[in-house]
Amino acid sequence: MYRRCALTALIVVLFAGADWTRFRGPDGTGLADGTGLPTRWSAAENVVWRTPLPGFGASSPVTLGDRAFLTCYAGYGLDQDNPGDQSSLKLHVLCLDLATGKIVWDNSLAAESPETPYDGGRVSLHGYASATPVTDGQGLYVFFGKSGVLKYSLDGHLLWKVSVGAEVDKHGWGSGASPILHGDLLVVNASCESQSIRALNKATGEEVWQVGGIVDSWSTPLVVTTAAGGKELVVIERTKVLGLDPATGSQLWVCTKDSDYVCPSVIAHDGVAYLINSRMKAMMLAIRTGGRGDVTNSHVLWTLPKWTTRVCTPVYHEGHLYAIDFNGTALCVDAKSGREVYRERLDLSGSGDKLYASVVAGDGKLYGVSRLDGVVVLALTPEFKLLAHNHLADDSVFNATPVISGNRLLIRSDKALYCIGR
Repeated sequence: MYRRCALTALIVVLFAGADWTRFRGPDGTGLADGTGLPTRWSAAENVVWRTPLPGFGASSPVTLGDRAFLTCYAGYGLDQDNPGDQSSLKLHVLCLDLATGKIVWDNSLAAESPETPYDGGRVSLHGYASATPVTDGQGLYVFFGKSGVLKYSLDGHLLWKVSVGAEVDKHGWGSGASPILHGDLLVVNASCESQSIRALNKATGEEVWQVGGIVDSWSTPLVVTTAAGGKELVVIERTKVLGLDPATGSQLWVCTKDSDYVCPSVIAHDGVAYLINSRMKAMMLAIRTGGRGDVTNSHVLWTLPKWTTRVCTPVYHEGHLYAIDFNGTALCVDAKSGREVYRERLDLSGSGDKLYASVVAGDGKLYGVSRLDGVVVLALTPEFKLLAHNHLADDSVFNATPVISGNRLLIRSDKALYCIGR
């Protein structure tokens, strides 16, 4: 009995800290309060556990207490030379024990067809399970693109399933934006499925409001607290940034811009939203929220032209924005002025885009997961410093944004979930 109590106490200490209940953690900041986070690891060092997954995926896990939840897919699209038949595509929702990595339950469903074909094109870079789940501590909410939005109980029972559109992404990328919670609402960016953003009643799945015209957006929106204390849902798409009333979907303000598609999520600090165009018309901009009407000429605080991460969402920390772009270049920007503080090319191998995961930070460290060449650990300071470049003995692809859980990291490849810690 004594040994069992001691083990329970040890597990509580190891995973103490805020739960990571949505994409990029608490309030979508990518920041954690944990200390003692690992700096160096390898396949033989500081790997607490490694759990093979029943399928591929690019979503991040979320954590709640002593559990982690994750999605993946199987049956189709695992091999570019032999993708198989779409009718065999299965979508999985998993619960794992955080202490041991053991799979507690695995709930699967058949995907809706037709899906974006897995033909060596763009969807093959990340697959069919790319949206990170979200939990309110009572249910688990999952988005599988045209296969719908689902709510599970925490013990794995399907409570409801609704469609938010059945279109197939014309660009061949498939779905990627993650759902978020606001009060009693579940907010879903369904740009790929229906060029809309929708709010669902989280208890029933019924639609509360819908806003159309959300084009070429894989960006996860954010509810931002304005300087006056109000709440605004900030959404970015190809030609504009919208400030919506999160309760009703009513448009509060609009900022026009020009781009071709957008992937990085919205982030904010002290009522200022920071947004990134993804490729053509590359630009980062800072918008002061709280405006009304067209705020293009009144609330844009600064722009940084010809600047993009393409996919990675930055972290805000003590007046600076930190990120790593798709080429593997570490970036730091002064959040007040938009001035670039540093730009340092990292030594990352591989052809094509080198990084899709967003950065996360804690304990004075910034973690950047590359697709094929390990994880870089940088000092979370405006002076560039590479602390470590770590590799795991895995020939997989790492697209998922990492998770900070107490003094450990959860890092997901397309084949396995790793727990890294001392």
